[in-house]
Amino acid sequence: MQDKLAQLEQKIAEAQLGGGQKRIDDQHRKGKLSARERLHLLLDPGSFEEIGMFVTHRSHDFGMQKQLFEGDGVVTGYGSIDGRLVYVFSQDFTVFGGSLSEAHAEKICKVMDLAMKNGAPVIGLNDSGGARIQEGVASLGGYADIFHRNVMASGVIPQISAIMGPCAGGAVYSPAITDFILMVENTSYMFVTGPNVVKTVTNEEVSSEELGGASTHAGKSGVTHLTAVNDLEALQKIRRLLSYMPQNCEEKPASLPFALGEEWRENLLNIVPENPNQPYDMRDIINGLVDADSFLEVHENFAENIVVGFARLGGRSIGIVGNQPLSLAGVLDVNSSRKGARFVRFCDSFNIPLLVLVDVPGFLPGTDQEWNGIIVNGAKLLYAFSEATVPRITVITRKAYGGAYDVMNSKHIGADLNFAWPSAEIAVMGAKGASEIIFRKEISEAADPAAMLLQKEKEYQEAFAHPYQAAKRGYVDEVIDPRETRRKLIKGFASLENKVSHLPKKKHGNIPL
Repeated sequence: MQDKLAQLEQKIAEAQLGGGQKRIDDQHRKGKLSARERLHLLLDPGSFEEIGMFVTHRSHDFGMQKQLFEGDGVVTGYGSIDGRLVYVFSQDFTVFGGSLSEAHAEKICKVMDLAMKNGAPVIGLNDSGGARIQEGVASLGGYADIFHRNVMASGVIPQISAIMGPCAGGAVYSPAITDFILMVENTSYMFVTGPNVVKTVTNEEVSSEELGGASTHAGKSGVTHLTAVNDLEALQKIRRLLSYMPQNCEEKPASLPFALGEEWRENLLNIVPENPNQPYDMRDIINGLVDADSFLEVHENFAENIVVGFARLGGRSIGIVGNQPLSLAGVLDVNSSRKGARFVRFCDSFNIPLLVLVDVPGFLPGTDQEWNGIIVNGAKLLYAFSEATVPRITVITRKAYGGAYDVMNSKHIGADLNFAWPSAEIAVMGAKGASEIIFRKEISEAADPAAMLLQKEKEYQEAFAHPYQAAKRGYVDEVIDPRETRRKLIKGFASLENKVSHLPKKKHGNIPL
């Protein structure tokens, strides 16, 4: 009996080394953690319970029957993060390059099924060379099984993917379906076809990092939502990201203890410049409104003319969408519309209230935007806000022009509370452009057309470049002192805590994809 226990302990020790200490040492030399080290640092100490430790592959071709490793290149199970149940899988690149086999896929599917049954988030730590070539279609079928579960889980439980090594070919589509993707700089990459295939087909010379590295997907494609300098920071960011989310779509995010006190914020008074053409950083307003150090920006380096992220306001988790005057004057374009729409739909799926900060001069004009579908992409953001049933509050800080006013969570598309600062300008377009159209005849016939244009601009500004016309019609609920905005928002979200809104009965809408 003692011999059997000793043999079992030896097997467990070998399995926990992922097939050999040498391979783990190789990983450390590359600055990467092992699959088990990652889980140890991600989860609460001592909370991890493994499932399928002794699973091996079933392939007998190409001498594979001689290469059996317990776990078959992926560590799966469950544990806790800040005391909350989560299901996890961590691919082990030291075993067959982390390649996905039929058995490997079955292990991942098992934890995803358990996550769905128990209403808990699922976190995938991806580090894989792709499909296991020796298994052929069985490996491809395994990917499809995972993809199907990703789709079924979408909007039911939070799904987070961390790319901590290679992720290529069909493997990229599972993370793409999940809610958030995080990549590690210099050690991870994602692409459908690698540099060699690209060179063969298009004759382009490109490295793996340039083609699909963290900086590429964070700034150019928008595929990844967050980046980290190393594995440890990546795992810490996952823990923080999860703190803003509920366990599933049936629950609300946890609130931190909070007592309403002196919420007057003097620093908010002078952020918006008197010159309407001068930029400012919307993040300054966000940080002045939310609880200290609580703002976590998402997609920071992609479509920088809109800011999205999570924060806490009076202890409550909220999602924030705000135009960014520092970039393209805060206009909406193809990428910012897609970025905003995706974030809004996530928040709505998981009962996270939305705060929208508006300073938008309109949609970006030009052939590039029109030919790349600004019409349907702008409609995505409009659709997302219109469909959202979570509490929604809007604050117009400065410009709200044209169709972009409607799109940015206006009262007309279902916002619950709409506030405006005295600096707000709500109109069809800016004073100069409007005056040139409305007063074209007077200006052209004037002895001094330039002086006449300035006069008409001033008349238009006095009539429309303020929030009071909208307030008279009830499109703005209140024009408020910027310094009292935080208090208004805390009380506003508290009043909407039990909001109930039902969409018309249907299978699903047809968002303009």
